[in-house]
Amino acid sequence: MGRRLDGWRALDWRQRRRLAACVLGLAGMHAALALFGYERTRRMVERGSQHPQPRAATEAEIADARDLARLAAIASRHGAVEATCLRRSLLLHGWLRRRGLRPALQLGVKEREGSFQAHAWIELEGQRLLPSDEGYKPFGRVDDTAQEAVR
Repeated sequence: MGRRLDGWRALDWRQRRRLAACVLGLAGMHAALALFGYERTRRMVERGSQHPQPRAATEAEIADARDLARLAAIASRHGAVEATCLRRSLLLHGWLRRRGLRPALQLGVKEREGSFQAHAWIELEGQRLLPSDEGYKPFGRVDDTAQEAVR
């Protein structure tokens, strides 16, 4: 408990507010996935986060998104619900879209000695937001696979 309290104290007021928002947002995302499933939840996130003029992110916005992703990862480990990478990624995807940015929600796998590990992560301007997201290969879209089969 002491380390957690020290970690909380090390955050500034803005980071504390964002961490609390992540805890609440992850609980909401957990409930949405349980009630509606992935497809419907993703559609709701994308409808609710539409921005009239999406734009490219600046370096400062990418750094801020990385900080938000780090706080969401902390909230996923210490929050009230089991917040997997999918819940965290859907939450970040919606929040960054609402800001007018163009995040990419990626789903993929990492092969490990005969088994694989599924993962979800966010990329912004082609950059993964967390170091723990490295090493995963995104699934190809169905239309990309079909086009390669025709070639």
